[in-house]
Amino acid sequence: MIKFNNVSKRYGDKLAVEDVSFNIEQGEFFVLIGPSGCGKTTTLKMINRLIALTGGYIYFNDKPISDYPVYEMRWDIGYVLQQIALFPHMTIKENIAQVPQMKKWKQQDIDKRVDELLNMVNMEPEQFKNRKPDELSGGQRQRIGVIRALAADPPVILMDEPFSALDPISREKLQDDLIELQQKIKKTIVFVTHDIEEAMKLGDRICLMNEGKVEQIDTPEGFMSNPQSDFVKQFMGDHLKRDTRNIKLRDVINHDAAQIDELQHEYPKLDGEATIKDAYPYLAQHAAVIVTDKQDNKQHILKREDMFIYLSETKGGSN
Repeated sequence: MIKFNNVSKRYGDKLAVEDVSFNIEQGEFFVLIGPSGCGKTTTLKMINRLIALTGGYIYFNDKPISDYPVYEMRWDIGYVLQQIALFPHMTIKENIAQVPQMKKWKQQDIDKRVDELLNMVNMEPEQFKNRKPDELSGGQRQRIGVIRALAADPPVILMDEPFSALDPISREKLQDDLIELQQKIKKTIVFVTHDIEEAMKLGDRICLMNEGKVEQIDTPEGFMSNPQSDFVKQFMGDHLKRDTRNIKLRDVINHDAAQIDELQHEYPKLDGEATIKDAYPYLAQHAAVIVTDKQDNKQHILKREDMFIYLSETKGGSN
């Protein structure tokens, strides 16, 4: 569906992207990853011509992207940013409806599409569509950004670090939501991230870039079993050794005796052998969980903010 053929991008004397070639298949979740400044976002933005390429060709459905009127290209390629930038003076419905309105859809079709998309991400239309963006949480705004990109049913979605500004729990939940959504819609998604954990979780294939060049394109399993250069080994190792999701809750909780008041008995209860990953869905819905640690046979409160602090300290302040 999308083909890069010896694509380069030069800024003065600097090559931001150098002689890149690869194919992205229809319905594939393709992840671009690499260290800061490696060229991944530039590569993404060349697809919908937000950045003009310097050399080579990019093909969309076997046709050079330069052959398409630029406004048609951007209507047919959804785009989700880290900073969602919803129009603050518009309702959620009006935000989602922007591209369908520009494409002159009938109002009844727009109304139906807005409700359909909100239901798709488990946001009740009557509850949310007439709200303004500042009435939503960060995770809810991010969901609106995703479905706004889907509003006109484009075949391709570009996503530029869409979850990196979120807290770890909201981020994990949105990753799960995106996996579930992709199983329903089967779009071609090109996703930029700096986080190997996120890439390994989401990607059908991953393209690891370094200094404007492609180091390796492979499945998550291929990266684990067959890293093809020292850079790939180092990048994978540096990041995967920081994967905190399988740490057990008994290693997170404070082992001082916790006083459980009556209200706190309403919180979900988890065993100390459960992992951080197990706790994410509960902490996305509740301010805390109660952890029973068999080592001291006591119950402990694990608050959402305590989890944030633990993750920040464990991962050196980075996601």
